[in-house]
Amino acid sequence: MRAELRDGTPAVLKLVYPHRESEHEADALELWDGEGAVRLLARDDEPGALLLERCEPGTYLSERSQEEALDVLVGLLPRLWKLVGAPFRPLAEEAAWWLQTLPSGWEAAGRPYERRLLEAALEALRELAPTQGEQVLVHQDLHGENVLAAQREPWLAIDPKPLAGEREFALASIVRSFELGETRADVVHRLDRLSAELGLDRERARGWALGQTLAWADGDHMSHHVQTARWLVEAA
Repeated sequence: MRAELRDGTPAVLKLVYPHRESEHEADALELWDGEGAVRLLARDDEPGALLLERCEPGTYLSERSQEEALDVLVGLLPRLWKLVGAPFRPLAEEAAWWLQTLPSGWEAAGRPYERRLLEAALEALRELAPTQGEQVLVHQDLHGENVLAAQREPWLAIDPKPLAGEREFALASIVRSFELGETRADVVHRLDRLSAELGLDRERARGWALGQTLAWADGDHMSHHVQTARWLVEAA
């Protein structure tokens, strides 16, 4: 909801829907303090209300070419990787949740994709969760429509779904960001370019992308995410 401060400064009032992924959104924004992300102006945790800096003109990063978008993200991600612990949910805990819910969700949905994808995702999550590197604040939904053009900085991240986890995990949401390009070549290129330029382990990034992509494969984006998961399995 668009709003203005008393001095006329443009702002946005956001009411946060209670959900495990939105826990500690305000804490993440406070920690970033406007560095690479929209600035938190005020918070009221009881109703879950956030008063945020308004991005103007607010156009999506996905409206730029894939290469331009990746240029922005390569510069943005390291600025968001703050060393953290509590109160942020550990990625290992989230991975354990996915390990528990993925098989039952797959069955309940009528087995919407081949078992080999499910098994590959489960194997990746089992191997990656206990062997992580340094724990930083990761935005687990940083895709082409959660980075907006602004005036204070050229581009700002919005809508964090924060976790404390290793840096490789932060590539998952970008790799599956089909609005940046939705072919196999696009998906593999995003994985290869981001892991190489950010000095990250490509195989770990691929495994996290596979696991989270299937964990989030539901609703309108099911077919996109399932196809992305197939390409990630082939990209090993």
